[in-house]
Amino acid sequence: MTDPRHTALDATHRALGATMTDFAGWDMPLRYGSERDEHVAVRTRAGLFDLSHMGEITVTGPQAADLLDHALVGNIGSVKPGRARYTMICQEDGGILDDLIVYRLGDREYMVVANASNAQTVLDALIARQAGFDAAVRDDRDAYALLAVQGPASAGILKSLTDADLDGLKYYAGLPGTVAGVSALIARTGYTGEDGFELFVRPADAVALWEALTEAGKDAGLVPCGLSCRDTLRLEAGMPLYGNELSTSLTPFDAGLGRVVKFEKPGNDGRFVGRDALAAAAERAEQNPPRKLVGLIAEGRRVPRAGYPVVDAEGTAIGTVTSGAPSPTLGKPIAMAYVDAAHAEPGTKGVAVDIRGKHEPYEVVALPFYKREK
Repeated sequence: MTDPRHTALDATHRALGATMTDFAGWDMPLRYGSERDEHVAVRTRAGLFDLSHMGEITVTGPQAADLLDHALVGNIGSVKPGRARYTMICQEDGGILDDLIVYRLGDREYMVVANASNAQTVLDALIARQAGFDAAVRDDRDAYALLAVQGPASAGILKSLTDADLDGLKYYAGLPGTVAGVSALIARTGYTGEDGFELFVRPADAVALWEALTEAGKDAGLVPCGLSCRDTLRLEAGMPLYGNELSTSLTPFDAGLGRVVKFEKPGNDGRFVGRDALAAAAERAEQNPPRKLVGLIAEGRRVPRAGYPVVDAEGTAIGTVTSGAPSPTLGKPIAMAYVDAAHAEPGTKGVAVDIRGKHEPYEVVALPFYKREK
């Protein structure tokens, strides 16, 4: 066992009285007070997150796009400079190693952002897949701190600290700029279902930026937020979490995310790691639909947890809960679950979750549970 790593904001979190937790080898803030209050702040005002545990990997060179098209399932070569794309990296058998966001920083430069728990796995896979390409893979995890401002007031808060063109910054796009005197990559991305921004900065600048954002957001109701409310926010927004909804035992087609797989790519004759297995998975899904990821809303008050069985009216297992929690927005427990296709239609009757031996009735709904007004 090794001691957990600390972000550049560790002392700040402790001074704010955060409850800390070991997450993917990092000591991270779980909550600062009430996780429900933090959740509601992001839905109605704004929340400030430290996400410096995420894994940044830079890919550069004349064939950087070709390497990423070979290594990942998406068509990365078609991403324009300044834009970002959600994608995945898979094993040769099609199993998901991680879901990623790839930012195109320049003509020959990309930043791959991996989940903290899989950052080393993704780095190792990219290095292993680098052979034969005129491109370099660089571990930049120590080069960045990552702060996120999320919520309907986030744009107003950030505008008071930067002259960057936030109005012109589209969703899943990024631009270099200065925020409160700090050089940053300003990205309009997030994991909450709200409008918001993620700010990639030097670790040495993290505290100054956190303090500037806190001051600028005071009148707007900005609060510091931990990983606990980040999980309930992404659950309401129907966003998958690696280790829950995604794993090496599932292909993107099994997870209902086959849309991220692009079989037609320029270069490499369209070949990429896992292509044959994924083509077979796509065909299987077409002929015999796999279990489908659905939303479940409780009729009662008991909260489902990952791994709990989903059953039909006869008590026969038809699926498994992947994530569950009380929903502050809906006021009821909710869950995501993989269920048999025959029971996946919204409104399907007789579906329940086996919670410690008792079958609690749940309504099947389409994801997401929550969608913000544009």
